[in-house]
Amino acid sequence: MTMLKPENVADYPRPPAIEAFDGPILVRFAGSVIAETGTSFRILETFHPPTYYLPIASFSPGALRPATGRTTLCEWKGQATYFDVVAGGRVAERAAWTYPAPSPAYAAIRDHIALYAEPMDEILLAGERVIPQPGDFYGGWVTANISGPVKGAPGTTHW
Repeated sequence: MTMLKPENVADYPRPPAIEAFDGPILVRFAGSVIAETGTSFRILETFHPPTYYLPIASFSPGALRPATGRTTLCEWKGQATYFDVVAGGRVAERAAWTYPAPSPAYAAIRDHIALYAEPMDEILLAGERVIPQPGDFYGGWVTANISGPVKGAPGTTHW
């Protein structure tokens, strides 16, 4: 099993770093495993827990449905498009996103999907249950090895 090393979010850089992660990730939604992988990428940004990008091929067929009406712009990664997560008769609207044409520094996350942890039944990262980053804007995953002040809760937007 992959052991997660201690990390303080205050030590993460700005602009964000990208790094490969070779630990297991399992995502359950509506009682089904909708994604499973042993390779992904992490984006590490100051005061944010890591955001994980899973290969699109690691998702079950039909688990991702293109969402309409929302795109966002990251000053570093580029324009994001969103997916609804669908399984077992349930829909988590705009719960996943991707960068179809990321900026060159983040080209590795093309064809990768990030997920908000909150609407999922469970996300296991290296066997540990993920806690969602506070708030409804950022999509980082909190685990026991993460320390430091985390953005997302009310009043933390402009740190």
